[in-house]
Amino acid sequence: MEPNKKSSTVKPMLFGLIVSVITIAVIFKLTETKVTWEIIFKADLRFLLVAFILHTLFWFFWGVRLKLLTSLLKADISLRYALEISIASTFLAAITPSSAGGEPLRIKMLSDRIPLGSATAVVLAERLLDAIFFVATLAVFLVISGFATKFGFEVGAIFSVCLIGFIIFLYFIVKDPKNIDRFSNWLYSKLKRFGEQKARWVSNRVKEESMMFRNALVDMVKNPIDKITLSLIYTALIWFPEFLVPSAILLALNQDPAFLLSITAQFILVIVSLIPLTPGSSGIAEAGMVYLYSRFVPQAVLGVLVALWRFVTYYTNLFVGLIVNVKLLKSKYID
Repeated sequence: MEPNKKSSTVKPMLFGLIVSVITIAVIFKLTETKVTWEIIFKADLRFLLVAFILHTLFWFFWGVRLKLLTSLLKADISLRYALEISIASTFLAAITPSSAGGEPLRIKMLSDRIPLGSATAVVLAERLLDAIFFVATLAVFLVISGFATKFGFEVGAIFSVCLIGFIIFLYFIVKDPKNIDRFSNWLYSKLKRFGEQKARWVSNRVKEESMMFRNALVDMVKNPIDKITLSLIYTALIWFPEFLVPSAILLALNQDPAFLLSITAQFILVIVSLIPLTPGSSGIAEAGMVYLYSRFVPQAVLGVLVALWRFVTYYTNLFVGLIVNVKLLKSKYID
């Protein structure tokens, strides 16, 4: 890893770790520390192992879905490469603002196997599947869990509006290829002041990749309904194991796993963590966890729960993702 690359990677990683650790320390300070340490020493290691396995399933099914979506474009990547992409991108997401920072790396790695426009379509399809899953399932869990917080409904409503806007944007692109021409011409008119030749090259490149992106979306939609349904099933298999991690930790701490309430809280948290403020949403995730889980988890357990949850789902992404980037991919994708 070159010195400048190392610096640009290490600084946000350390910043995210520091913010997370400080937030957890504050949470420990605000809870009953004496009781907390007693709980730590009595933790059931078997359920902690289950928590790690659940997070591993998150990586695995993300890779499986990525391979499936790529196959919908009549392209093919190995499952191993798909898993490398999923793990490596979680590292980038952990060192960039919000939890959704891994998309550029997935696009970059996919574009080594398929055209850039197609790679972009695959990654946007991933996020669209996630968004549909979050909105639909959060609404169900808010009802069946009885976890009817005003905050939860507000998060769901705002995210739903954003999803609708995104779908309208995609429809605008897919409906008429001339929309891409109009955008390309508009882009050229804005850039030509910096040089007509460069402006023409940029606008033509944007037009070319946008058209490939559009065609890739159309090709995906034309696939048999059973493959599209399978991609939705894989989406559920990605997120439900991840959302069960806190329940496994609660079982390790000899507490009620509160499955329904915990999963509902995780849906709210994953949406909130998209806010681009700190690397990996450090601070936001921990504070949000305390706010939501304080409603059904004893105060003495909160600090340990948050610390172990972040260790399993965030610190593991940092360390394992860094190993994948450095050892397996030789850091070629980390700038």
